[in-house]
Amino acid sequence: MPPALIALFAAAFAIGTSEFVIAGILPAVSTDLAISIPTAGMLVSLYALGVAIGGPLLATFAGRFSRKPLLVTYLVIFTVGYAVCALAPGFVALLAARMVISLIHGAYFGTAMIVATTLVEERRRGFAVALVLAGLTVANVLGVPFGAAIGNAFGWRTTFWTVSILGVASLAAITVLLPRDTAPGGARGSFLAELRVIGREPVYSSLLVIALQTIGQFAVFTYIAPLLTNISGLSIDTVPLLLVIFGLGSTIGVLIGGRLADWNLMATLIGILAAQVVMYALMVVFVASPWPMAALVMVWGALAFAFGSPVQSRILANTRDAPLLASSLIPSAFNVSIAGGAWLGGAMIDRNISYAALPWIGVVASALALGVAVWSAARARAPGTPELGGSRG
Repeated sequence: MPPALIALFAAAFAIGTSEFVIAGILPAVSTDLAISIPTAGMLVSLYALGVAIGGPLLATFAGRFSRKPLLVTYLVIFTVGYAVCALAPGFVALLAARMVISLIHGAYFGTAMIVATTLVEERRRGFAVALVLAGLTVANVLGVPFGAAIGNAFGWRTTFWTVSILGVASLAAITVLLPRDTAPGGARGSFLAELRVIGREPVYSSLLVIALQTIGQFAVFTYIAPLLTNISGLSIDTVPLLLVIFGLGSTIGVLIGGRLADWNLMATLIGILAAQVVMYALMVVFVASPWPMAALVMVWGALAFAFGSPVQSRILANTRDAPLLASSLIPSAFNVSIAGGAWLGGAMIDRNISYAALPWIGVVASALALGVAVWSAARARAPGTPELGGSRG
């Protein structure tokens, strides 16, 4: 494995930790800055909005620059930004710093996934993408709980200092381990070329798969604690353990998904989405049964993240001539859909629909995603419509 892949993973871990750790220290931030919890929650919601906007915005002009300097620049902004967060005198300054950092979040992952696929031979590109994505899942398993524990013990500012230190380490790793990149020629730097590839069917259909699957996942995951306690009958004390199990499952799933994508990309994507339909259907059936639901949580974690490697590898395979805008739209699609899924689940609950009905959203959304993937695969097999990714796509 190229050491540069480890550097990309480390930076993904740092950025993933920084995005999600705020949830664990939100009450402390609220108390210290004398603001309400909902106001403090803007640190989460507006960050997601910044991720969705920032990646495509930066991609409109970043194509003219070499990718290693881009990654270094993003990590410098990240590192300095969290030092500013740690020193922020008030909520407005903290929010402004988080918003600046959010703008480079999507741009980092879009660029990092492109770079990852250039570091390995073609048959291992799925695994390379999976390793970058694994930085996010490991952040949820290790970085977020550790960062929250530091914040609870030493104050929320210490958490941000720790994240900034992670940024320094990642910046050093990228600087030392990532080779000087020789960017592809041709349409590099052309916004029209970057925009044109979004109209390719494998690209927009894959983004639609991401949106549908993620809406279904987060309509359930956002409200997983009350679902497991109020409906499944599990103790509130077991929920953190189940979330750790979910995180472990997601890490295993994303790596397995990457390996399988290198074997057969579309067969893997379709198989994972079909398994998700079955898994959500089982949640509907066993939603009131504590231990079957507990077992399903780990399977859910694995399947929910396993689809990420093949679907993102497909986008990258079909945009190699102008990849920056398309790759930056991937985290945008995820973040907008996370917000959409949380809103949809909340809207149902606000209408006094039981938490037990939430897995039905997963069934419908994953079935629609499966339908799009099957349609796209059939279209790709039609005469005269080959994908740029070849037989793997």
